[in-house]
Amino acid sequence: MSRVGLVLGGGGVTGAAYEMAGLMAIRMATGWDPNQAEVVVGTSCGSYVTALVRNDALTLDSLVQAEDERVDVAERIRSHVYAKGPRKPIGTWARYGLGPGMRRPGLSMLLGSPAPYDASGLGEWVRSQIGDESAAGWPDKPTAIVAYDMKEQKRAVFGTDQAPPVPMADAVAASSAVPLVFKPYEIDGRLYVDGGVSSGTHADVVLGHEEPLDLVLVMAPMAAEVQRKRARFHEKVFDRVGSRSLNEEVTMIEEAWPECDVVVLTPAPSVQNAMRPNPLDPTRAVATFMRTLISMKRTLARPEVWDRLDDHLIGVGDSATAR
Repeated sequence: MSRVGLVLGGGGVTGAAYEMAGLMAIRMATGWDPNQAEVVVGTSCGSYVTALVRNDALTLDSLVQAEDERVDVAERIRSHVYAKGPRKPIGTWARYGLGPGMRRPGLSMLLGSPAPYDASGLGEWVRSQIGDESAAGWPDKPTAIVAYDMKEQKRAVFGTDQAPPVPMADAVAASSAVPLVFKPYEIDGRLYVDGGVSSGTHADVVLGHEEPLDLVLVMAPMAAEVQRKRARFHEKVFDRVGSRSLNEEVTMIEEAWPECDVVVLTPAPSVQNAMRPNPLDPTRAVATFMRTLISMKRTLARPEVWDRLDDHLIGVGDSATAR
């Protein structure tokens, strides 16, 4: 069987819904279980989906329950994600954001800024899905979750020797602590924020695997190749920045592993209409999930996608059945 790397990028609540539906569609089309991946890399919302994948919890029940109305799903997500917590002193912002930002203007100026929500709710969401024991541990299979270390001013890749060992729930909370929305997440005295600060995907992390992979499958909710007609200015900026970082990471993989195939999946305009302009809106989760399932039939049918999935996920001669 081919060695597969799975990269799940950031993109808010709707980004998680997109990745969940996309992976389920791939599983239905190919028979491949995402948990069979040699290595999984998750950033921001992708870290939450990573936790589901590595704990065999990627099911429809992880989003919608049998008795749910759409409003019930939104309220359950909101209750987990948008938790209030103690206020962080403004000195944190001055030390890690304003000070460095004055010397080197950019996104770093937002680090540690006041925010209404506490990322601990994200950790509780993980516990509710995979159980206390799994949330307090780490998967046996190679798994990386990327956050941003405010003190070191660089990414922290939990699950590798580049970062201290932490519980899965804490890693997801740290990786998903979007500046301005969530306060920095503290683990053992160190402050972390969303891994998307430095890249929305961190696909190059797969290069830490001990041997070359045959396929790297990337899902990037915030690196759309084609914009929807009603795209807001901030959407275009995020997609442009996300695409630039991802293209650089893909180039690194292709140069290091020339024989490795890389497949990048991004939301089609029809899916973007459901998941945007506010990817943090829980009321858009179900619509994004459903629209993604519909869209993936066309996405997977593209020769540059299907041929590679056929080579690595299905096995020679099975493609007709999978179609």
